[in-house]
Amino acid sequence: LDLLATSLEKIDQFFRPDFLFYQSGTDVLATDKLGKLSLTHEGVLERDKMVLNYANTNDIPMVACMGGGYSPQIKHIVDAHVGLFREAAQLYDSRIIR
Repeated sequence: LDLLATSLEKIDQFFRPDFLFYQSGTDVLATDKLGKLSLTHEGVLERDKMVLNYANTNDIPMVACMGGGYSPQIKHIVDAHVGLFREAAQLYDSRIIR
């Protein structure tokens, strides 16, 4: 998460993106059998909030896609992805076309 925060800061230092494509993989979960980052569900949500807030604060259009995820319990994968979309709905509620 520290590396992500640093990387988001560096993006602004070197260029101004016109668009953000966010591959929100869940292979970062501690329960994932292939990933090695060992994030908790709270850590994954914090990662998602960081990216969403970066895009929102800088008024950068963004698409978020599910990806990765090899936890033996599919509930872990689904919960992580649902967290992203719940957070996005709260943050962008007034901007979402229904």
